[in-house]
Amino acid sequence: MSHALTGHNRPQQVIEAIQQANAPLDAATRQAKYAKMAASTYRFFRGTNHMYWQDVWYDWRFSLFGGWPNTQTWLQGDAHVYNFGAYGHHDDQVRYGMDDFDDALIGDYQYDLWRLAISVVLDGRENAELSPKAIDKALGKLLEGYYYTLADYTDDVPIEAVTLDSAKGQLKPFMSKVADKQSRARMLEKWTTLDDQRGRQFAERPGKLANLPADMASQLRRLIEQEYQQTLQDAAKESDPRHFRVKDTARRLDAGTGSLGVERYYVLIEGGVDHEHDDIILDVKEQVTPEAYHFMSKAQQQAWRKLFPNEGIRHAAAFHAIAEHPDAYLGWLTMNDKVFSVRERSPFKKDFPTHKLSSGKPYRKLARQWGQILAREHLRGAKALNSGDHRPFAMAICQRLKGREEQFVEVLSTLAVAYADCVEQDYGVFIDHFLATDSP
Repeated sequence: MSHALTGHNRPQQVIEAIQQANAPLDAATRQAKYAKMAASTYRFFRGTNHMYWQDVWYDWRFSLFGGWPNTQTWLQGDAHVYNFGAYGHHDDQVRYGMDDFDDALIGDYQYDLWRLAISVVLDGRENAELSPKAIDKALGKLLEGYYYTLADYTDDVPIEAVTLDSAKGQLKPFMSKVADKQSRARMLEKWTTLDDQRGRQFAERPGKLANLPADMASQLRRLIEQEYQQTLQDAAKESDPRHFRVKDTARRLDAGTGSLGVERYYVLIEGGVDHEHDDIILDVKEQVTPEAYHFMSKAQQQAWRKLFPNEGIRHAAAFHAIAEHPDAYLGWLTMNDKVFSVRERSPFKKDFPTHKLSSGKPYRKLARQWGQILAREHLRGAKALNSGDHRPFAMAICQRLKGREEQFVEVLSTLAVAYADCVEQDYGVFIDHFLATDSP
């Protein structure tokens, strides 16, 4: 019997989806990305966000607890455990939350919540080595943390972020360690060198940084010193023209998993002029349409493009909406017909090492905080979409869930475990087809 007679051929769907998503990459970059994805099931999950959106875009279960205009918000778009982390920007204060908005879009809150829940299952199995029962409890705490945080914000109260002062449980010592061991000076020491004649320049870091051809370096310098500054919010614009003087440029190599293959550059600018350690590293990253865009109808895509003429504008809008303290250097530029986001490289970027958690109890507590943080970020996103009022979003979800909290946890926990099982099967297909053969 011909396999072409039915669409239910998951292995072939997986192979074709991965081939199509990575076809634009050159052979060397594609193989490097596949090697990263092959490291573990969780890494594979990170590198195949396109498959997640393909699978869930039309899922009927959204109607159970959402699927209404008021249950939409700004989404992170690639929510998973290791997209939470420590970060900090211009004020040098360490915070904890989501700080990656490359796939951000507007949609139903459950898209983020489902993906985060699935990642908890995969991370719990792989890194924390939790039992199925412990994972189930962690999922319950994640979803409770999300729901009860929304219930707390049905009134007009400030939406706070997790800082070193407000951190609880396992996050407190983690963030304290980040604050003690990481700083702007140490970041500059890691990525740059300083000499008496040339001043500060990017260091030689094979595999991490590469020199740019002179014409490209000149072009990037001009764009940063002139056009990019026009995309900054007024409060971030410096009156001192020396502030954005470019001192050096470099190509950033081998960063990320899902984003491997997009163009990325580091630009060293003067920053403050009083001290050498006031220098700023700008992260210039190519922005492409979020994975979900490819599953929108033509009318939806046209509406999207009217709202966001390019993906740099979309990225900046999402960042300003979701983050409590957006990066002061957040902007965008166009170069060689490609759009790039521009932001400061955080001196405090660090993921929480879940493999170091001793048992299911601390993992449950952390999972509850992940749910709380995602809820607050969704509230901020909804506030940006609703004329500064987050309450319609919070009340809409609470009305959908009231009296059905246990069903909500049961349905989403079952979904997360089942989808994680599917990811493990898909990972096996990927290994067999892309790494065990000479397939392109």
